[in-house]
Amino acid sequence: MEQLKQFIIKNFEKILVSVILVAAFAGTYLIEEKSVILNFYYLPVLSAGYFLGRRMGLLTAILSILAVVISTLYFPHAFLKEKELLSSLTKLSSWGGFLILASVVVGTLYEENERRLRDLKNAYIGVLEILSKYLESTDRYTKGHSVRVSELAMEIAIAMGLSRGEVENIRVAGLLHDIGKIEISGDILRKAAQLTSEEKELLDEHTVKGAYLLSSVGSVLKEVVPIVVSHHNYFMKGTDEPENKDLVRIPLGARVVAVADAFDAMTSDRPYRKGMPPWEALEEIHKNAGKQFDPEVVEASKRVIQEKMEKV
Repeated sequence: MEQLKQFIIKNFEKILVSVILVAAFAGTYLIEEKSVILNFYYLPVLSAGYFLGRRMGLLTAILSILAVVISTLYFPHAFLKEKELLSSLTKLSSWGGFLILASVVVGTLYEENERRLRDLKNAYIGVLEILSKYLESTDRYTKGHSVRVSELAMEIAIAMGLSRGEVENIRVAGLLHDIGKIEISGDILRKAAQLTSEEKELLDEHTVKGAYLLSSVGSVLKEVVPIVVSHHNYFMKGTDEPENKDLVRIPLGARVVAVADAFDAMTSDRPYRKGMPPWEALEEIHKNAGKQFDPEVVEASKRVIQEKMEKV
């Protein structure tokens, strides 16, 4: 049931367009006034262009025209009047032409808007990446950490077969997952000894601070914020224990970044300890599958990291 729900959410726009298109096709047979149903076909075409882009809008327009052509072949008297045959053909042709034109115009506007939004998002990410690198430049032990986490998280997401949009959000979240540390004291970040419980609590706040910082740029990074704010949360399956009943499901992107973040943290040198060998870090992550980490993400990360180790 959960998989069906996720499928519907993920493909809602396509499902909506398909339902409207089928409804229009059914109306072709049920509604006697054909001029009314012909205009109804604009709805799936415009919806496809607005939500899915020019290509899907044009494809929906072509399918709509084919549906009407098939209906005309089966029921010629419903669409073509003998006394006004030329006029009926002209109306159908102009309708088809306007349908295609509408799909191209709306789809082009959608893609142009998406391009501008993408450029704006890239600009924000660029600025935040600079801030992130500036933060890491003050501590040689964490230098390059965000870039490595971002790359590993992206590779894990690809190995899991996630969509291009999800992979991109995970890549960006990996790059910016520690951005909240900008507001944490540099003395704590560079401390050579183990942190006190108070300092750990302060450091743990960087996820919320980072999410707040990213939220301040508006809706451009809205899909990245939940990943950043949850990437330190433990993954737990539902149990009958009272303390686990109110657990909120952690976003998949956060579960991916959590594994990539933990692996890089364990394999990197720290002032108070030497980094683990990759195989040992992988073993430690595998041990915590189902508790701290999502088992599916762990399996995907295992494949990715082992492949990297084999290439070395």
